[in-house]
Amino acid sequence: MTAAPPPVPALYETEVAHTRVTPFRYALRHRTYMWLVDLDDLPVLPRPLRPLARFDPRDHFDGDAPTLRAGLDACLAAHGVPDADGRVLMLAHARVLGHVFNPLTLYWCHDRSDRPVCVVAEVHNTYGGRHAYLLRPDGRGRAEAAKEFYVSPFLDVEGTYRMRLPLPGDRLDLTVQLRHADGARPLTATVRGARRAARPGTLLAAALHHPWSTAAVSLGIRRHGIRLYLKGLRVRPRPATTPQEGAP
Repeated sequence: MTAAPPPVPALYETEVAHTRVTPFRYALRHRTYMWLVDLDDLPVLPRPLRPLARFDPRDHFDGDAPTLRAGLDACLAAHGVPDADGRVLMLAHARVLGHVFNPLTLYWCHDRSDRPVCVVAEVHNTYGGRHAYLLRPDGRGRAEAAKEFYVSPFLDVEGTYRMRLPLPGDRLDLTVQLRHADGARPLTATVRGARRAARPGTLLAAALHHPWSTAAVSLGIRRHGIRLYLKGLRVRPRPATTPQEGAP
């Protein structure tokens, strides 16, 4: 039996946590908010609030598609997925006051009978690179993927991501853990939050509680990177080429 789709659009007041355990323990937490939207029915906000949330296809995949759905469809076609042609729910930051940075965007893709087909995890790094992982989660939302993309300057492009990515409902509860072949688990990231109806008042309250939220994400990543560097963490060489939303 297919679960009832969560009401969208929705806002999630979230806490993002990252924990490193090697070569020393370092943890950070950041509060923000994210959107869950139907890719074929993006929210239309009252004109005064539009600077607080805009979904632009240039911010995802190769940036050349006319719509977000077209960009996702091109990605799915490149990965040989023909049947994810139904409802798609996207969890992401919207563009706020002209700025956006999405370390991780998730797309839960369904067929025309509304059965889950796959999840696309689109990762951005702070160097302007983008990469999409095609995932086939099990019934509990668990999936694995080999790491293929340079994200942190302190981690090599090696290992396997183990993820738990259930479709959000009243609660958002995601986990991404990097594991190495020797059993080490150098990094675990979680995103947890509570659903809020995406009303103008709710958005305005979220924007006031988290001013210029997307810029805060970018600045926070750089601030913690400086702290890790000053603690002696070695910078790993960056690959000569940084993929955009490339071939599978």
